Amino acid sequence: MLRERLTAEMKEAMKAGDKAKLATVRLIQAALKDRDIEARGLGKEPLAEDDILGLLQKMIKQRNESAAVYEQGGRPELAASERAEVAIIETFLPRQMDEAETRAAIQAAIAETGAAGPKDMGKVIGALKGQYAGRMDFAKASGLVKGMLAGG
Repeated sequence: MLRERLTAEMKEAMKAGDKAKLATVRLIQAALKDRDIEARGLGKEPLAEDDILGLLQKMIKQRNESAAVYEQGGRPELAASERAEVAIIETFLPRQMDEAETRAAIQAAIAETGAAGPKDMGKVIGALKGQYAGRMDFAKASGLVKGMLAGG
């Protein structure tokens, strides 16, 4: 479904002459193709929807990090370009969970996995990634998980 949407959005951007969106969608498709080729080499299936969502989140994280580096280096025009790509990539992600929803999901995952302390953090994050890929910010979630498992 997401693959078809990417193709449709690329065609739409071509027709509309939206060069920024077209370039970003092509970047996404190139990354997706690379990952599919890598999976095929390992004898695996092409990426599933959850894996594609994870790839998109990784691309967003990379661009946010680049934008921060560009801003520190006094290159606001490059930072703005990275942020524009982030905005386009985010349109392909489902609605992100707010903090209350994230906390509830973490509490459920802790109960589900039987996690008892910080050493069980990996189990909890793994369970969350399985259920909420693309909808949860795992950088923020890992801090919350750590706090909850430490008794906070």
